[in-house]
Amino acid sequence: MKAEIITIGDEILIGQIVDTNSAWMAQQLNPLGIDVVQISSVPDKPEAIQQAFELAARRSDLILSTGGLGPTKDDVTKQTLAAYFNTTLRRDKQVEKHVEAIFSKLNRPMLEVNRQQADVLDHAVVLHNETGTAPGMWVEAKERIYVMMPGVPQEMKYLMENEVLPRLRQHPSQQTIWHRTLLTAGIGESFLAQQLSAFEDQLPRAIHLAYLPQYGQVKLRLTASGQDTLALDQQIALQFEKLQQLVAPYLVGIGDILLEQYILDNMGDAGLSLSVAESCTGGYLSHLLTRLPGSSRVFKGGGIVYSNALKTRLLDVAEETLATHGAVSEAVVIEMAQGAQRNFVTDYSIAITGIAGPDGGSDEKPVGTVWIAIAGRNGVRAKKFIFGKVRIPNIERAAANALVMLYDMVKTERAIMS
Repeated sequence: MKAEIITIGDEILIGQIVDTNSAWMAQQLNPLGIDVVQISSVPDKPEAIQQAFELAARRSDLILSTGGLGPTKDDVTKQTLAAYFNTTLRRDKQVEKHVEAIFSKLNRPMLEVNRQQADVLDHAVVLHNETGTAPGMWVEAKERIYVMMPGVPQEMKYLMENEVLPRLRQHPSQQTIWHRTLLTAGIGESFLAQQLSAFEDQLPRAIHLAYLPQYGQVKLRLTASGQDTLALDQQIALQFEKLQQLVAPYLVGIGDILLEQYILDNMGDAGLSLSVAESCTGGYLSHLLTRLPGSSRVFKGGGIVYSNALKTRLLDVAEETLATHGAVSEAVVIEMAQGAQRNFVTDYSIAITGIAGPDGGSDEKPVGTVWIAIAGRNGVRAKKFIFGKVRIPNIERAAANALVMLYDMVKTERAIMS
């Protein structure tokens, strides 16, 4: 079964809100063997909405839309779809009672515009929305399934989980979809693709390899789709085993996992601790670590040492080193890493210093110059990077490469110790 998702609302197109609905919906549909072939966003204009539905019906068996079901004048989805389906709107008594109950609990007067929330397409199956006033609608017409839902994320998710997905399970897809994912680090996408060229050429037609690059990392995903469940399961298992062997030197872990999560899990299992000393990244690396549950088992904290004075006071970086080499230098980043490891009493530490930009560079140290050091149980490893001229990507690249360096050192030292 092929599906298309249509998000309706000017607020999406002008960037006022980010469309998170589509990604979440696609994640729920995929395990059912439903292949999302397109995601579209359209404004609150009748002609745009109608055209989007007409085009979607040419491509897909299932069309899901979110947005435009509210009580205000800019919410025109229901009226537009009534014309599209050549039908009318009717007031659903059960929905009206539900809306009345909500306003009664809130002790607020209910206007006629609020009652209009109970107006639904005449031939639609009404999907009860326990979390809001706008119901969902399920229509089977033109040999397609159409599902209309409100755009508020929690309302959409409630309807999907309690109304839509259970119904879709009664419409079994003619195919099954499998995904197998692994994470690599320390090799670029182009080099990885060159290394895997022969492997890709021999893949069965039903199996596809996708590259999902990030800074310093590449996720590889094998996807298999088809009708012969047993044969596909065996094929993708065989190919995934081959893939793991081919990328073994760069393999971090199996599954759709973040590098920082893998590092924390690995260090936590070994009873190892970590601290940081961040200058140009300003706490971004700490954010990547502490956003993950259970990070406190490994990550003990650190310092945002933006100024030279704090580098000296918190990390014992020598004033002579700063004066001689400058803050963005190998000598300083090594002392930063050693100071963090010593003063914060951890097994490992990461230090980052650089020129994030857009100004502050020189001929000797252009914008984008970053030094990263990792202090471990067997010494310190430092590396120089020269990124671009744009501040935020430089910060993100620095943090990502620091994680790759930490992963390499922990992996190497644990191998030596084992």
